[in-house]
Amino acid sequence: MNIIMPMDGNDIEESKICAVHDAKAWLYFEMSEGRMVNEKFYNTRAEVENFPEIVIVNSDKEDVWPFMEEGIAVLVAPIQRYVEDIVEAYIFKELHDLNQ
Repeated sequence: MNIIMPMDGNDIEESKICAVHDAKAWLYFEMSEGRMVNEKFYNTRAEVENFPEIVIVNSDKEDVWPFMEEGIAVLVAPIQRYVEDIVEAYIFKELHDLNQ
């Protein structure tokens, strides 16, 4: 599963998810066998090389229609802010699904 998230920086340990319009970087990663692999930061969403299947945002108030129009599923991390916590929430299906 190819996933992207707007981030406030490009440090996998210290950066937090942020609002789409505030993103200083976009984290791309793949989920494979319950693990995050092939992590890479991009300066803009347009630079992401592989088509994302999911975008994770930090609020259900985000403007997510552009993602949905592209066929990208939208999940919300309501309380999680750091990558490790968000990935764990994804694995345990604790993120909110805006596509339903």
